[in-house]
Formats: sequence, structure tokens, C-alpha cells
Amino acid sequence: EKKGIADDIRDVYAEAKAVGYDPKIMRQVVRLRKMDANDRNEMEMILDTYKAALGLG
Repeated sequence: EKKGIADDIRDVYAEAKAVGYDPKIMRQVVRLRKMDANDRNEMEMILDTYKAALGLG
């Protein structure tokens, strides 16, 4: 059953790629969506801090 689900997920990403979506970004969005809002906000603040320290933003 897990293999079937994994195959379905792979097919969805392949179809999305075929119409111009970036599967890597889609996976990242799915991961962010699963996160608690507070955890997501904390991660974004830390990321912004690191980017600023490196002169990226």
C-alpha cells in the first residue's frame, strides 16, 4: 500500500513538472504547510537572520 501511495505522489509531481511547476519547490511548500504556524514563523525569522548576516537580504 505504501508503494502505491508513493507511486501516486511521484505521478502527481511528474504531472506538475510537465505543466511547468518545479517539483522541488512544491515539496518545500508541502513541508511548510505541514508545519505549525509558530514553528514556520520561527524558521522564517531565523532564515532571515542568516540571510542578512550573509548579505543576501
